[in-house]
Amino acid sequence: MLKEKRMSAGEIVAQFDVSGATISYHLSILKKAGLVFETREKNYIYYELNTSVLEEVLLWIHNLKGGSSYGEAEE
Repeated sequence: MLKEKRMSAGEIVAQFDVSGATISYHLSILKKAGLVFETREKNYIYYELNTSVLEEVLLWIHNLKGGSSYGEAEE
């Protein structure tokens, strides 16, 4: 969901059939891992993907599979 747009905690909770506390717990884990970051605006907290970390993970997976380094031409 966060791939499409930033979302408030309430918007995220509304998408799942679990408690708000459970979603908050999972969001805090993702935040600690650096995969998402939060922005506070007035009484709301918005979550967004940290795309730089995701790009690093994708690059690592690509290289693990034996691909060339990111940005290099394939031979």
